[in-house]
Amino acid sequence: MTQNRAVLLLSLLLAGAALAGYGYVQRSGSAATQLSVAPRAAAAERTILYYRDPSGAPNWSALPKNDAQGRAFLPVYDDAEPSFDPPKPPKPAGDRKILFYRNPMGLPDTSPVPKKDSMGMDYIAVYDGDAPSDGKTIKVSVERVQRSGVRTEPAEARVLTRPVRAVGTVAIDERRATIVTMRSDGYVEDLFVNTTGQIVRAGEPLFRVYSPDIQQAFSDLLVAKSWSGTANVGLGKSLEGAMQRLRNLGVPEARIREIRDSGSNPRIIDWLAPAGGTVMVKRVINGQKIVAGDELYRIVDLTNVWVIADVAEGDLAEIKLGDRATVTFRAYRNQPVEGKVTFIYPEVKTETRTVRVRIEVANPDERLKPDMYADVTFLADADHGAVTTVPVSAIIDNGKQQIVLVSKGEGRFEPRPVKLGRRGDGYVEIVEGLKPGEDIVTTATFLIDAESNLQSALKTFTDPEQPK
Repeated sequence: MTQNRAVLLLSLLLAGAALAGYGYVQRSGSAATQLSVAPRAAAAERTILYYRDPSGAPNWSALPKNDAQGRAFLPVYDDAEPSFDPPKPPKPAGDRKILFYRNPMGLPDTSPVPKKDSMGMDYIAVYDGDAPSDGKTIKVSVERVQRSGVRTEPAEARVLTRPVRAVGTVAIDERRATIVTMRSDGYVEDLFVNTTGQIVRAGEPLFRVYSPDIQQAFSDLLVAKSWSGTANVGLGKSLEGAMQRLRNLGVPEARIREIRDSGSNPRIIDWLAPAGGTVMVKRVINGQKIVAGDELYRIVDLTNVWVIADVAEGDLAEIKLGDRATVTFRAYRNQPVEGKVTFIYPEVKTETRTVRVRIEVANPDERLKPDMYADVTFLADADHGAVTTVPVSAIIDNGKQQIVLVSKGEGRFEPRPVKLGRRGDGYVEIVEGLKPGEDIVTTATFLIDAESNLQSALKTFTDPEQPK
């Protein structure tokens, strides 16, 4: 009787527990949604160790259960249990042996086992054969060379030019300027060229003038001519003397012969332009008295002009006579012209520490005006011929010497000291230490240089004869 009661009581408890579980499920979700049930034991060959939170939270259970959202805990089997032992060193490819692990940032820090640095980066394995066998070659894995963006290009022979820049102004060619003056006093009776900037041609009349001295010389010429047919030789010499006197007064030769041949004695004379060009200065007006020696006009031929550039004292050594220069005028920025250095002035401006350099520029259409501003670029060293050059980025300068990295192929690089020369166009001349055609590293040189310094610092780890 007692045994039957115990069995009945156990059955009631199990039924009540089932009803309670069903009611909980109904309260926790909608009638259409059924909660997942924790899986029972896995197949016979796999053993469940425990159950873990499905969200990854640090919650575990020895028995199947659900979380607050009704999700079933996940089983963890014995063959999926994570290991908390230190990670084993990765096996090297092939038969290569790992010597040690080095800092990924190039710092002189090594480890005999795998580890991470302060930023979580894995240390890099150094295999047997990566360490240099001598002090000349750097060995870097091909994968790391590609990953680091290392680029190489051959040293080339090229004409090296270094542009020297300066500012300048347009000036007249002093050899093409002419001053109009008279050698005797006179009076202006009419002006033919009466505005500044007017263009005149050689032989064109400028003004009409009466000069007592020239009038007297004409009279002497006609008297001498009237006696020139006599047998008296002295009178013939007098005719030549009268003509010379007119020449001394600046009367053109054609005008003198015209007076001699015609026998007329004009009171006034037209004064002719001695040269063609543009009237830059005009200091004469109609009716003015002219004093011998006064500047009346200044005529300049502007078909050829000078550009006077102010070159910094430190750049003067790069410029020599005959160098080409590109001149860009502020008024015509899209129309640069070519010129040639014809003179370097002998003094230095103390205020600016610059030296004036003269450049001759053709100006056939006379669009260039005196005192225009210009930007000058001297193509210095353009005539030195081709020299061995490398990009400036290929040079490693440690303060004591300059080095380039010569690529030997298969991730091997040779640091080679070189002697540098001139610079220009982003390249530098190699005077000594390199031949045209040798491949040199042009980008990411600092990575290989860091590798070289690191390997030098770690040589004690790879060289058994090195004292530790």
